[in-house]
Amino acid sequence: MSEDPGFSASGPYADLGYRDLLACYANGVFPMAETRDDPRVFLIRPEQRGLIPLDQFHIPTRLRRTVRGETFKIRVNTAFAQVLEACATSMPGRDDTWINVPIHELYLQLFERHHAHSVECWQGDHLVGGLYGVTLGGAFFGESMFSRVRDASKVALVHLVARLKRGGWTLLDTQFLTDHLSQFGARETPQEAYLELLRPALKQMPRLSSLRDDLSGDEAVEWATKPVVS
Repeated sequence: MSEDPGFSASGPYADLGYRDLLACYANGVFPMAETRDDPRVFLIRPEQRGLIPLDQFHIPTRLRRTVRGETFKIRVNTAFAQVLEACATSMPGRDDTWINVPIHELYLQLFERHHAHSVECWQGDHLVGGLYGVTLGGAFFGESMFSRVRDASKVALVHLVARLKRGGWTLLDTQFLTDHLSQFGARETPQEAYLELLRPALKQMPRLSSLRDDLSGDEAVEWATKPVVS
């Protein structure tokens, strides 16, 4: 869930299909573009990988109150294309993004095949924040998030974690470590150590319908902070 923290690229790939993309995730690699207008797709394998240990997820006190207060209506997969577009759009604090046209199309294909999902925050008829990512086995790869009002993406993250833990996922990949994610317990791990966590996660079969479960704010906080039972 990076906002351009810097990366090293392994080279441009012009003919990446959605099956290739899933294979990349399974091998610890993910796509990025230099800018939204750059047609090239680069495959990234960072030396240090960001992740949020699901059994150590932390919710700051003020955010707990916001989640419990149900400021937003949470929906899942009702506006994936809109979330994707919002994550690719420039906004204050983010002049450019890594989501170009080829990457945009790839994630739409993954969504159609139930490998990509969006968690959305709504106020009335307005989409005000959210996130999207890719699921493969028991691993969820958080890709990007956006907020149009305060805390919207943070609330979406809490609801995502609650659903992942409720459904049996064991790995939440954030790609890179950022200050924004550190407050939730995100940390870095060397790529080889990350792969040791990824391999068993890929063999798991979580309950995919858990992503669509309706959860109250209280239930989201409870599940997001509940210890993982091995």
